[in-house]
Amino acid sequence: MKEQKEEIKELIIARLMSMPENHKVSIGSSGEFDKYDLIEHVKKEDKIGEKIIEIQLHFLKRLKEGLFINE
Repeated sequence: MKEQKEEIKELIIARLMSMPENHKVSIGSSGEFDKYDLIEHVKKEDKIGEKIIEIQLHFLKRLKEGLFINE
């Protein structure tokens, strides 16, 4: 289970690394974050990091289900 969690973190970090340098993400009242901030939060597995992982996994699951593909 722990190995799977590490693999998920690595996947999310790789996805975040593909973000443009000047792109920022707003997470509720927590503020704006660039990709390096987001990566640090994912690595720390803090509240913001867990939220980022949740959002990314939700997106990937929906993508797998084909919900983002125009038919």
